[in-house]
Amino acid sequence: MSAFDSLHEKVRRWIWQQGWEGLRDVQERSIPLLLSGTRDLIIMAATAGGKTEAAFLPIVSRLAGESPAPGGGFQAIYVSPMRALINDQFGRMESLCAELDIAVTKWHGDVSESVKARSRKNPSGILLITPESLEALLVRRGKEVARLFRGHSYVVIDEMHVFLGDPRGKQLQSILHRIDLASNAKPVRVGLSATLADENAAREFLRPLEPNRVDVLPSGPGAAEIKLQLRGYVRPVQFRHQPKPASGDGKEIVPDDPAAVALTKHLFETHRGHRSLIFGGARGKVETITVALREMAESIGVPEEFFAHHGNLSREHREHAEQRMKDRSRPASIVCTTTLELGIDVGDIEAVAQLGAGHTVSGMRQRLGRSGRRPGQSAVMRIYITEAELTDASHPLDALRAQTVQAIAMVNLMRNKWNEPPEANRLHLSTLLQQVMALIGQNGGVTAAEAWDILIRAGTFASVDIALFKRLLRRMGDPEVGLLEQANDGTLLPGPSGERLLESRDIFAVFMSPEEYRVIAEGGLAIGQVPSANPFSPGQMLILAGRRWRVIEVDAERRELAVRPAKGGTPPIFGGELRPPAGGVVEEMRRVWEDLSIPPYLDTAAKQLLVEARTTYDRLGLRYSSVAHHEGQILLFPWVGDRKQQALILALVRAELEPAPLGIAVGVPAGQQDALIETLSALTVGPPDVLELAEMVQNKITEKFDPFLGNELLDLALARDRLDVTGLPALASDLLRSLRSI
Repeated sequence: MSAFDSLHEKVRRWIWQQGWEGLRDVQERSIPLLLSGTRDLIIMAATAGGKTEAAFLPIVSRLAGESPAPGGGFQAIYVSPMRALINDQFGRMESLCAELDIAVTKWHGDVSESVKARSRKNPSGILLITPESLEALLVRRGKEVARLFRGHSYVVIDEMHVFLGDPRGKQLQSILHRIDLASNAKPVRVGLSATLADENAAREFLRPLEPNRVDVLPSGPGAAEIKLQLRGYVRPVQFRHQPKPASGDGKEIVPDDPAAVALTKHLFETHRGHRSLIFGGARGKVETITVALREMAESIGVPEEFFAHHGNLSREHREHAEQRMKDRSRPASIVCTTTLELGIDVGDIEAVAQLGAGHTVSGMRQRLGRSGRRPGQSAVMRIYITEAELTDASHPLDALRAQTVQAIAMVNLMRNKWNEPPEANRLHLSTLLQQVMALIGQNGGVTAAEAWDILIRAGTFASVDIALFKRLLRRMGDPEVGLLEQANDGTLLPGPSGERLLESRDIFAVFMSPEEYRVIAEGGLAIGQVPSANPFSPGQMLILAGRRWRVIEVDAERRELAVRPAKGGTPPIFGGELRPPAGGVVEEMRRVWEDLSIPPYLDTAAKQLLVEARTTYDRLGLRYSSVAHHEGQILLFPWVGDRKQQALILALVRAELEPAPLGIAVGVPAGQQDALIETLSALTVGPPDVLELAEMVQNKITEKFDPFLGNELLDLALARDRLDVTGLPALASDLLRSLRSI
């Protein structure tokens, strides 16, 4: 029997009604596996490659042939990281289930309470929900969980790669286990993803204690042809930094940057009249690009066809842009942040544009996969890179053209099917604390032994040992924290702070919006903002607003860095980044610098940028050395990712040096060379105590429930989750050898 023939008759009829000429390869292979209902499955396929149907065609067929559990209950759960993705999938799911008498319920913060109440009263069919709404159900309706989910036989996790190694992923793993316990069920779990770096890690995420029970269905043949272009632009020196506000009405005077004008003109000429996604990066950049494209359209009398899309816009505005894209009678393009990187359906996309190298290879792959969906259609991506004009005073990091080289490296890795691996062995103490409180809220109370079995022995927080778990509980029960109290029989109950937390909506989500620290110079002058994910300590150097600064004080409560000017040469533009990309990307960047070939997808300007990059790389002697000098500064090139580089920087700060993070490099004043050699020599003997390094960091709070942990637990979490001292002796030896050879 073919995969198609094995589906329920009404599902086959629905497929014919859609006008499909046949099933996709991934659907052909998944249907028999999921119809059997015996093993978990990970389905890997490109974005818009039919993964959702590969899961739900067999699931719906199976549900249609089964009798619901006595008394009802949701039969399948679809978990999505985004409300918008649920809204998008809801219509498709309703269409599929309409003739099968299978209810489809969407459930998130935008759904009315009346709809949720009706669904709770008569739960059935398929539930589409976010992790946070699932948590709310468990905490607020703990006594109803067994009834709501009894007999559920499938759980589908969409965009699974988003959850791996992330606090939301830990929360979701724990929630699913808690539902299974309450409902006495063991449903088939299905993960959907276009970008998985580590199949074993994905198996362990889906079934922590039984990874061998999980099958992986890799991407099949027949991927769309890929058409790539990397376009280079050079920003003249006078446009290095934004101009200051005019003295009159306070409005900014922004002259026309010729590089920005040329880039926007190419975007307009290339995408006008077509259907495209333009990933602009930051929200402000998205708005700037959208306005410029609209004004170009207005100047020649072209109807509106460029729309902005990012998280600060209203849901109505975003949905209007999405619906406009689905209207095939008119051309349209959306300029967006990462909001459309995932699988929200905006119709057939002809091409994708990306401004800058982007943050991750997996993100680049997701974006590329948005185009080339139709048979015979190529996947098209144009990457736009802007670098600084070179002068005699240019910093080597500008001349190394790091953005260009990073973009090429990421394309190479994407073509080689590499993705950033999830960070293993993280403690996730903030999320564990939240889960302890959520478990108490669900059950009204829990013993320490029960919490250990449910949260840790079950495999979700496997990196936490029993001694650390006891320390966490003691901290939560500290009267100054007030999250927990213990009854005479040992039951853990919410304390005063715990009661307030459980009564608030804060308990439902483990994520928080990315926080930034304000950078304040002497005299109270505001310089700008930097991401709080960077560990800061007094004495550390940073570059912002085109100047070099030394951190004097870190005010974690007010989220401010007090700085004063530091001496040094002209700072690099280098994307304004304080942290390098993932270690695998840094390694590939080095290979690009040392290679001789020119990728065929570079335009003339990008080719010239790559030539300049390699010329500078050789001029600095980086082919044979990891150290260079420039205008009173030693540039260290450790060639590692952010966790190892942060450990190196903190080790240098501990030795009273003044390291400045410069992306792929670390700068140290040349006058400190003797002290640098002495410090590196000491590091070659053995790695520093990672806890001592963590104690130096003053902005330790990076996750939502960190404020409850206290410094000792925060130091442990930071040491494990954000720093890596392994290999530091070898790294120090390499830097020391390079220093002594100059």
